[in-house]
Amino acid sequence: MGRWRYAVWTVVVLYLGGDLVGSVINSTRVHGWAGVVLDSGLHLLALACGYAAYRWDRYNVWLLAVTAACGMAEHFHTQYAGTGLMFLAVWLAPFRTRLWHAIALSVAVAATYVGVSLVVSLDGFAIFGIGFALGWAGFLAAVLNQLAVTRRQTAATVEAEARTAVLGERQRLAREIHDILAHSLSAQVVHLEGARLLLEQGADRDVVLDRVVRAGDLARAGLEDSKRAVAALRGDQAPLAEQLEQLADQFRATTGRDCEVTVTGDVGRLTPEAWLAVVRTAQEALTNAHKHAPRASVTLALRCGPDWCELDVEDTGGAAAGNTGNGYGLVGMRERAELIGGTLAAGPVDGGFRVRLRVPA
Repeated sequence: MGRWRYAVWTVVVLYLGGDLVGSVINSTRVHGWAGVVLDSGLHLLALACGYAAYRWDRYNVWLLAVTAACGMAEHFHTQYAGTGLMFLAVWLAPFRTRLWHAIALSVAVAATYVGVSLVVSLDGFAIFGIGFALGWAGFLAAVLNQLAVTRRQTAATVEAEARTAVLGERQRLAREIHDILAHSLSAQVVHLEGARLLLEQGADRDVVLDRVVRAGDLARAGLEDSKRAVAALRGDQAPLAEQLEQLADQFRATTGRDCEVTVTGDVGRLTPEAWLAVVRTAQEALTNAHKHAPRASVTLALRCGPDWCELDVEDTGGAAAGNTGNGYGLVGMRERAELIGGTLAAGPVDGGFRVRLRVPA
């Protein structure tokens, strides 16, 4: 409990204690010791009910109603004696009951106080002042309680959003590790294991060397992919047009076939996730074209509008819709697009095969 709470409770205890002392003094002066016993009993019962309503989570509204009723009875018996108890009830109500219960209790207490005060011929200014103060105390307590609830809800929302962001970042990192390192390393292991078996069987040197060279190529490709993914995750990736041109250069150098790249619109507004999705989709679509359309040329077009960016990778030889060598096929591309609110469509078109990615700009 903070220091300010100790201070508040100190003021409350002193106020209620002073109210009890004042009640005893007034009862002694007006009714004698018999009145002291009655008013003190009502006061202690009201305090017990108020404390129970504060500590427990059941029957709070009824306990506070009893607190207010005891204060009202004490006020009826000795003017002003139980006023503090009525304030205690209307103040605690918003914090310990539902809002409409608290409103009903505050209205009932204020109205009953006015009626009882009229019966005991209390001064009109006192009736108006204390009745207004009772209503204002209930209203102020309701506002403070709502502010506290809003603050707790805001803190919980911020915490939930932070957890969601952390989980999303972990999932993104796991997806990149799976798509790059796991498949690249597993393919290297296959080639190196094949080379070992060929050496044990006394196979031709050129065959073994070819397996080792393939493993090295996979390692270099995996390293480049890892650097590209890390750069994207850090937000300091290279310009998208440059990345697409590099992929096209790799395709031309590997296959000896044409690959035309066109970029239109402002691609700088893409988020790192969308940027990476475009690069991954282009990379895997080119790999598909390399594997399944051995004599086809490829066109790679990226168009960015106000709300969407669209990537088309189209070949002229009918590439099949299968998984790529890195284990990242059309299903993986579609899942990546959906995670950032985009779409991916792939299928035959005009004698060839087209992959179309659409992501939010």
